[in-house]
Amino acid sequence: MGQRKDIDGSASVPTFYGKELRWKREEAGLTLTQLVEGSFYGPSHLSEIERGERRMPAELASHVDRVLGTDGFFQRRCEDVRNARRRGHARYFERVLEAEKHAESIEEWCPTLIPGLLQTDAYARAVVRATHPLARDEEVEEKVSARMARAQLFDVDHRSPVYWAILSESLIRQPILPPGQMAEQWGHIAALARRRRIVPQVLPWNCGAHPFMLGTAKVMAFPDAPPLVYTEALHSGDTIDDPALVKEYRRSYDLLRAAALPPEASLALIERAAEDHRHGKQDD
Repeated sequence: MGQRKDIDGSASVPTFYGKELRWKREEAGLTLTQLVEGSFYGPSHLSEIERGERRMPAELASHVDRVLGTDGFFQRRCEDVRNARRRGHARYFERVLEAEKHAESIEEWCPTLIPGLLQTDAYARAVVRATHPLARDEEVEEKVSARMARAQLFDVDHRSPVYWAILSESLIRQPILPPGQMAEQWGHIAALARRRRIVPQVLPWNCGAHPFMLGTAKVMAFPDAPPLVYTEALHSGDTIDDPALVKEYRRSYDLLRAAALPPEASLALIERAAEDHRHGKQDD
C-alpha cells in the first residue's frame, strides 16, 4: 500500500475543506467506506473530495454531517468550495465542471452549437461575444480560457472519459466563423476522433422528425456515483439526477444516435467540411 499523501489545507478553499473532512472522519474512527455507507457515493469519490480534487455534492455533505455529527458544517461550507471552483463559468454550470473530470462516459447533443469541450478558442470567443455583447475584453478572455481548460481532460490518458457527441449537419452548413477558422474548428474535431479521444456522429440535416428536436443534453455516467444529465438554455442550465428522468433522457439520446450517420461516415463528412472551408468551398 502506498504512503498516504498529506493535504495542504492552505493551498485552496477545496483543499482546506477536504483536510477538515479527513480530520473529522479520522477523529470519528471511520474509514472512507464506512463514512459513505448509506449514501449513493463510493469511497473513491469521498477520497477525491478530501484531497480537494472534487466538489462535495449537497446530498453527500448532508449525509456526512449526519454521520459525523458536525451540525451542518460541511453542507454550509459547500458554497465556499463551489465559488472557488467556478471562476469563468456560470453558477448553474458548477456541478458539470466537477462531473466532467470524473465521468466514465460523456454523451452530448447540442443542435445549434459545437459543444464546449470540442470548441477551438476562436469558436469559443465568437460564442461568448455573441451571448455577452457588453462584456469587457478581460471578461470574455476569462470565459474563453475557462472553456479551453475543460478540454484538457482529453489529454490525460488514464482519466479521459469515453466522449460521444452527436452534431447537427446544420453546423457545417451554417458556419459562424470565417472559412480559415471554421477549417481549424472542424479539423480539431477530426483530429480528436483520429486520436481515439472522441466519437462524433453527424445527424443529417434532412433526417426529418427525430426524438430530440427540443433541447440539449449531456449524459454523464460515473464509476462511483449515480448518472447525471445536464440541459442548458440561453442563460440557465439544469443538472438532473432523478433516476426516472435520467432514464428518459438516456432513451431519447439512444434513439437520436440511431438516426445519426455511423461514426466513420460522420468523420469523413467532418474532414470534408474542414477541407472545403480550408479552400473556401461551401455547399449551397
